[in-house]
Amino acid sequence: MGDRLFAVVFKEKVEYRTKTGQVRYKWVRGFRAPRPEDENGDEVRTRLAEAMEEWEALDIVPSEAFPEDGNDTRPIQYGMPLWRDLFSPRQLLCHGTSVEVFREMLEADRDAGDLTEIRRTAYGYLALAVDKLTNYNCRMTRWIAQREVVAGAFDRHDFSFKWSYAEMAPLVTGLGYDWAIRETAKCVKELAALVHPPTDDDRSLFSRPVSSDPPTPQITCSPGDRLDHLDDASVDAVVMDPPYYDNVMYAELSDFFYVWLKRTAGRVFPELFRRRLTDKDNEAVANPARFAGEKGAKGLAGVEYGDRMARIFAECRRVLKPDGAMTLMFTHKATGAWDALAGGLMEAGFMVTASWPVATESPGSLHIKDKAAANSTIFLVCRPRPASDDAEGKPYWEELEPRVAEAVRKRMKGFEEIGVSRVDIYLAAFGPALEEFSRHWPVRRGSPREEPKELRKGTPRLFGQPWDPYRATPEDALLVARREVKRRVLDRLTGDAKRSEIDPRTDFFVMAWHAFGAPVFPYDEALKLARAAGADLDRDLVGRLAEKKGADLRLWDSVQRAGKARLGAADGSRAAIDRLHHAAHLARTQSLSAARDLLERVPADDESAFRAALAAVLEVLPPSSKRTGVALKGEIESASNDFEALLDLARLLDGKKFREPQQLSLFTAPAA
Repeated sequence: MGDRLFAVVFKEKVEYRTKTGQVRYKWVRGFRAPRPEDENGDEVRTRLAEAMEEWEALDIVPSEAFPEDGNDTRPIQYGMPLWRDLFSPRQLLCHGTSVEVFREMLEADRDAGDLTEIRRTAYGYLALAVDKLTNYNCRMTRWIAQREVVAGAFDRHDFSFKWSYAEMAPLVTGLGYDWAIRETAKCVKELAALVHPPTDDDRSLFSRPVSSDPPTPQITCSPGDRLDHLDDASVDAVVMDPPYYDNVMYAELSDFFYVWLKRTAGRVFPELFRRRLTDKDNEAVANPARFAGEKGAKGLAGVEYGDRMARIFAECRRVLKPDGAMTLMFTHKATGAWDALAGGLMEAGFMVTASWPVATESPGSLHIKDKAAANSTIFLVCRPRPASDDAEGKPYWEELEPRVAEAVRKRMKGFEEIGVSRVDIYLAAFGPALEEFSRHWPVRRGSPREEPKELRKGTPRLFGQPWDPYRATPEDALLVARREVKRRVLDRLTGDAKRSEIDPRTDFFVMAWHAFGAPVFPYDEALKLARAAGADLDRDLVGRLAEKKGADLRLWDSVQRAGKARLGAADGSRAAIDRLHHAAHLARTQSLSAARDLLERVPADDESAFRAALAAVLEVLPPSSKRTGVALKGEIESASNDFEALLDLARLLDGKKFREPQQLSLFTAPAA
């Protein structure tokens, strides 16, 4: 498609005077339109063409094709079939020259006999610095207007296409290569500091007298399920940030870096770069692309993930001392991912002994921005489960279920006090549920349960096990956790109204907005939430209150429902949310008086349920920009218009008795 220069960012030295009258200088960033002398594209393309024939012969720049069998093939769709096509001619000339110079330096040292172990290490770090620059100087970067800096290609976990991209000037003093090398050096220093235990002089919480000689760390490149270099019961602690199910395809993304690294670091450490691209087959992720064309590919990917994690956990159990501990970090909003992880954990002989949510994501991160995503990572502390042959003494699931519920209730208040909310509160509740459940693994049922319809359709089970109607799974405990969170949240949202007065459809609408804070979220999660609300997702909600879009569920607002003639009964006889949406639609499209007239003309089927639903909905819908001063766009903005209409209507109906939604107290902007 080609491209053109749109704007140039620059810095200029500006003189200013201090309060005491002294002259000082500072650098100020500015922007300008391109000038003719900036347009050197023809010269760049000429130089690149002159170098390319030799570069291809010497394998200087990537010649590998972008894989066609991955989960994200957008580069191919947008006309970039080779990895080097992800770079503009100017960027490719820059990075190709980097590789060329790197090799010249390396070969000069090798020929002179100066390639010592320390210099080999230095070349390894230099290769990482060169690779870092490719991440910030390609066609997948973007300009962060708020911070006025370039964002790396992977500020999202995918190959998202950028219609406009930011390009670095790599040879500017202090920027480009200088910046990449400086940042890499900073990371090296921080890693080196980790192997030096704190001393009394550090004044840290965990300072203690230590030997002047720190222990030597051992770094290996071994598979997690084959730690052959470690003896049985030889490790005090295992700390693991495991792959997050189907959340990130790490190996697929790593190819971007690998194709450059093997042309630099691969000349220093050839044993680590023998593959053409990274290994996708042995990666512990739920990768549907491995089962493309097979029935139930997503389910098969989940089974494989659970099986791989079980083998990894079993190996960790082997090397861990009897009194040792394993800490896991996990954040995934899908209970299926938690079920796979927890199942593998328990199969390996571990039990969860403690859990805590820790805020790890920036609210502005593109991983979570405007998405139904989690801000927290859940830390699970696991210990080897004591061996016991007393199978008869284990409680049945029917006996254990209320104990799991009680464990969740005890921890909920503490989670709320430290600010855990929305989808994070559900994830946090999984921890105490798994703590109680894992102590009694394996858990059996006293009475059989019906086979789920997804199994009747042929969807594979975790670990490929046949259906056992008497077997309780971690997902059973997670559903209990969801139910308890739902009960507590609705009690708080409805205030003085009785929670039991709200119907299942309205329950679902309120809980979905509370949990995800967005109208679009995974369909699989909607299934779990509907079960907790007592509704049938496909029968009661899809086509009435929401629609299924691919792997997601999309909640409708009042205008969308009206446009599809799906507003339901105005008296709320089937669901209070129907009456609320009727009123909100009239207020938005006609007038507030028209909405009030409807409510007076058509009596509510259950007035107390309507009032409870109105209070709950006003606590979960996004407040409008008018109330918060925060600009909203798209479907979030449309949902906030429902909030505005219902807020005005509630004030009109109740007058001085109206209680302002508690969520408005979070915003300092005065109500207009």
